[in-house]
Amino acid sequence: MFPIGDENIPGRGLAWVTTALIAANVAVFVFLQAATGDNTFTYGWSTVPLEITTNADLTRPVPWVVGGTEFLIQQAPGPSPIYLTLLSSMFMHGGWLHLGGNMLFLWIFGDNVEHRAGPLLFLVAYLATGIVGSLAQVWSDQSSPIPSLGASGAISGVLGAYIVLFPRNRVTVFLFRFLVQVPALVAIGMWIALQLVAGFADTAGVGGVAYLAHIGGFGAGVVAGLLLRALPDRGAGRTASYS
Repeated sequence: MFPIGDENIPGRGLAWVTTALIAANVAVFVFLQAATGDNTFTYGWSTVPLEITTNADLTRPVPWVVGGTEFLIQQAPGPSPIYLTLLSSMFMHGGWLHLGGNMLFLWIFGDNVEHRAGPLLFLVAYLATGIVGSLAQVWSDQSSPIPSLGASGAISGVLGAYIVLFPRNRVTVFLFRFLVQVPALVAIGMWIALQLVAGFADTAGVGGVAYLAHIGGFGAGVVAGLLLRALPDRGAGRTASYS
């Protein structure tokens, strides 16, 4: 099930914060990661669980066993304090596919949540749920020197808030090569169910996906959605459309 669009309230204008976040993610990847020719920035500014739990900036390669095989995990100097990587890693990605998938989800689901919450509260919720997601991943293996990066935790937070605020909104998805519309409760519900199953199955962490960041960010997003639901619904009484 791959989403390509959702049901939106017309006449709300551009979701400026969502658009700016997408632009920031693309800019960081293009100018600070892909264009540099090396991975120094990526290694230094990603979230490394061992750095967070020890408050120490790792600058030399660290041996680490994954799935019975020992690897030398590269490191590089990061920011001071090192806790800033919890924020910086949210704007970094491991490749074009990683970036494109995350930005597609943010583009589809971010605007409705932003319009419902307002730009400032949306930005606060986005960053807060992203940090919670990163901390959840750190908690899952506190001694790991493996860098973690990506906007997935924050975007999972957007999905958590969306499923609370707009559970009946129709989401257009590709399902078994067919284009269909399903309620957001089904589309996002199936997504988080997959994260839970995959996360519990990949207890050794050999899959390379930060499932705990997804689950933690989503849970924080549900809490944010419940809080935001107390705000007036500025889209009430308007006709829905698609974009």
